Amino acid sequence: MISVAEALSGATKRLRQRESARADALLFLEYALGRPRAWIAAYGETPLSPDALATFQTMCARRDAGTPAAYVVGSAGFYGREFVVNESVLIPRSETEHLVDDAIAFIGDARARVLDVGTGSGAIACTIAARTNAWVDATDISTAALEVATHNAARLGVAERCRFHHGDLAEPVKHATFDVLIANLPYVPSRDVPRRPDPIAFEPRLALDGGVDGLACYRRLAGDLPALLEARALGLFEAAPPTVAGLGELLASTLRGFAISVHRDYAGLERYVRAERRR
Repeated sequence: MISVAEALSGATKRLRQRESARADALLFLEYALGRPRAWIAAYGETPLSPDALATFQTMCARRDAGTPAAYVVGSAGFYGREFVVNESVLIPRSETEHLVDDAIAFIGDARARVLDVGTGSGAIACTIAARTNAWVDATDISTAALEVATHNAARLGVAERCRFHHGDLAEPVKHATFDVLIANLPYVPSRDVPRRPDPIAFEPRLALDGGVDGLACYRRLAGDLPALLEARALGLFEAAPPTVAGLGELLASTLRGFAISVHRDYAGLERYVRAERRR
């Protein structure tokens, strides 16, 4: 029978074309064995059971074909919590944590009203609800994504302060107003959306494709923003270096009286636009 150490070594070689080959192999072993990494390191000579080996090999095969590791194991970490994910939702990125940091700091102890436009897995909405006293509304055009978000809210114990709405952008809540609005909408220009076997191409195109210039969804949302935001409000809008400047210009032309600024991510890249109005 193959041992834990042999399985890990073989999988690392199999996945060698992936930058995270060993890390992915370790992750899959944890799930297949139901054991932490410390146990795997200490008991490398332990034989794998046939069931564990079959599960592990299936996971490695999916990753070898390009499937992101988060989809293989069915979860992804975000802001210190684990979120269920599948092919219906975008995998939460660490860069998005900057928007959550900003929102939490702005909310403080207030019973704020927050809107998360295009919630996907619910990572932003659930995290803000868990870290503040805010009431969070979240929208998505995908019913499959809303099922994932609703499940995550229940798992994390924030379902009472998270309401999920099916519909396009802010349409389901267009008659309400909010203290904080966060939008992480599709911002990749259509021509730049990756193709398989690039792992990003396994994510829903609906969550990636931002139209010709990457700003199609933001352009449709922009006109609704003045009516959605309270007199003292914060708007946070994620993009990427190729599109963030254009997004900033779009918001500056729409949100009169707001202070507009562009902020960077962990890598020092321009990542999101912040719009704040104080009255």
